[in-house]
Amino acid sequence: MSLEATAVDLVFKALADPTRRLLLDRLREHNGQTLRELCERLDMARQSATQHLNVLEQAALVTVVRRGRERLHYLNPAPIHEIQERWISEFDRPRLRAINAIKHQAEEYAMSDEPTSVPTYVYVTYIRASAEQVWRALTDADLTARYWGHRNISDWRQGSPWEHRRADGSDAVDVTGEVIEAEPPARLVVTFDDAPGAASSRKSSVVTFLIEPHQDIVRLTVTHEDLPNQAMLDGIAQGWPAVLANLKSLLETGEVLPQAPWEMYRAHA
Repeated sequence: MSLEATAVDLVFKALADPTRRLLLDRLREHNGQTLRELCERLDMARQSATQHLNVLEQAALVTVVRRGRERLHYLNPAPIHEIQERWISEFDRPRLRAINAIKHQAEEYAMSDEPTSVPTYVYVTYIRASAEQVWRALTDADLTARYWGHRNISDWRQGSPWEHRRADGSDAVDVTGEVIEAEPPARLVVTFDDAPGAASSRKSSVVTFLIEPHQDIVRLTVTHEDLPNQAMLDGIAQGWPAVLANLKSLLETGEVLPQAPWEMYRAHA
């Protein structure tokens, strides 16, 4: 059985259990919960919740991020996104998007309470490549132009500026920031200002790329923190899956996906 088939089997096995689907629903409602918080919301014993979360983590549907002594659990949409791209997207994407838009609009009308805070966004994908190849794909201007449509330009040293410059000939810059940490080929942390040059007191968000190799596979975790508002969260929640799926396709097949990657900084403009 291929690695891809095994991964798909784990996803469907994890989703087959109603309790695990309920855990995912609770994380969708409030991402980044501790085990204690999940148990309190579901009135579930810690041992039972831990067993279900382990299954979800093995299927890459849940990602755990450590903050000090706490383990925060985040819903990871990568496996479901990849299933969608494989079996759904090529068949009836326009109609499905229209139906989904109507559904979300109805849900917004039905909501009575606004969220009090914007959570951190976490996305995990597995790429058949080396850590060095993934690092180069994130930092090489020519490679980012291929799968993102923008050149990521910097010397990638701590404290240096970086720019996300369009590769369409306009030379416009859509994102700027600063390199906070650079530990090739394992960890890259940058600030992410999607309104460069604008007069704003808004704090820049922060993106962390964590590259963890295992044999011939790399686990790439992207964490986007300090999001200013729900609109930004909505934009990157559609942007990162598309961009990283394109990166994965380029490294594994040498080709990018047929659709253009989502431009997250325009999604909420």
